[in-house]
Amino acid sequence: GKGWTMTEQRFLTRQDGNRLAYNRVEASNPAGAPGVIFLGGLMSDKEGSKALALERWAQQQGRAFVRFDYFGHGQSSGDFVQGTIGRWRDDAVAVLEQLSDGPQVLVGSSMGGWIALLLALAQPERVAGLIGIAAAPDFTTRLMWPSLEPGLQQLMQEKGVADVPSDYGAPYPIAMQLIEESRQHLLLDDRIALACPVHLLQGQQDQDVPWRHALALLDALDAPSARLTLIKDGDHRLSRDPDIALLLESVQRLA
Repeated sequence: GKGWTMTEQRFLTRQDGNRLAYNRVEASNPAGAPGVIFLGGLMSDKEGSKALALERWAQQQGRAFVRFDYFGHGQSSGDFVQGTIGRWRDDAVAVLEQLSDGPQVLVGSSMGGWIALLLALAQPERVAGLIGIAAAPDFTTRLMWPSLEPGLQQLMQEKGVADVPSDYGAPYPIAMQLIEESRQHLLLDDRIALACPVHLLQGQQDQDVPWRHALALLDALDAPSARLTLIKDGDHRLSRDPDIALLLESVQRLA
């Protein structure tokens, strides 16, 4: 599309020496308009179609934008198996604090929706809005663990890690530590008090995050405005042209 040139990948070094890969668009519009930060899903990366569509939008609108890879994901350093929800939340906090200025709209896909909620709770004064795409807070305990075969659960408990089948290619190694550490970050059992508006986008044909999970999240949210758009024929990725159009429309509204 017009005015889109691929941004250059850079690295943000964290205190422990690990490096987070990121791409950033500098704002060229009047100061003060919120930027956008994209938070991807588990085992996903910053090169997905939603992230790239948002980058194009940001360049056309003159908005600041950041997409990045968590620890152990994509082009970032670190071993995926050592990653935890807390670690990835801290990665997102570092990105917000060091790679963005002023108010931001967070766009979180799948696990990234959980990370975005945690980030908005940690830094309420910096978050102007939150968009969840198949947002999956608490997925480790509510969705992933119960879906594992008992034999796989046992293997994970004994060995500390097991290969979990994926619909998107090779199985991936899930550590018991990911499940256990995540209990410190569960959100759906309480009110989720946010200072910003929230818009959830959810496909009803999603095989990973059932659409009723989005209803549970909507129910728990205590936000100035919270809406849920269900897409009857939408899948988990919501990456088709009409899905992307809906996403960009939502971002435009919140930003």
